[in-house]
Amino acid sequence: MKHRLLISLTYFILATCAIADITIIDKPIDFSKERIEMTKAYIKSHYGITTDTIRITPKIILLHWTAEMDLVKSFARLKPEKLLSDRKDIMQASALNVSAQFLVARDGTIYRLMPENWMARHVIGLNYSSIGIENVGGHGDSKDDLTPAQMASNIALVRYLKNKYPSIEYLVGHHEYRTMEKTPLWLEKDTGYRTAKNDPGDTFVQKVFSKTKNLGLKRAPGSD
Repeated sequence: MKHRLLISLTYFILATCAIADITIIDKPIDFSKERIEMTKAYIKSHYGITTDTIRITPKIILLHWTAEMDLVKSFARLKPEKLLSDRKDIMQASALNVSAQFLVARDGTIYRLMPENWMARHVIGLNYSSIGIENVGGHGDSKDDLTPAQMASNIALVRYLKNKYPSIEYLVGHHEYRTMEKTPLWLEKDTGYRTAKNDPGDTFVQKVFSKTKNLGLKRAPGSD
């Protein structure tokens, strides 16, 4: 009995330490009843699921860059409930604005933008099972310029999320999202709704993965 208690206590201490190693600042985007209803409508039209809630069971951590070098401007894109007028590439699919659960500044500061287990619109086909981490950077949507501080924060976030949500199975870069069509997690019903993505690149994702290998996460199919 004492042996079991010691094992349980050790596990609790280790888990608590893992969570204590991260600082998250809440910086909410606009998420009124209207955005919730738009999210439900997106789930129904794109995934064929009728639901009373936008809560998700996370299976994927999906990494991004914002293609914008400024934190304030990056946040301003995610904050409104409806898409900005320059997002004609995805407007036809829904007026619901893009979002993510987390935004990481170039100095590594981690901001939580919305409840972690609410669905965000950040990736085609996988929103219903993924937590999105946006990183400020990726100049011109092509430059691999994310910082060492962002790398460290992404590693800490991955550890925090896997500890909190044992259901998480995958670590995926946005540029890899289409390879996930080969998995049961892919839900997109519109075969013509796809976009080409570069973020955040193989180098960044592989480095984060290499530092979190002990978590047992899987990479996107074909990324090994």
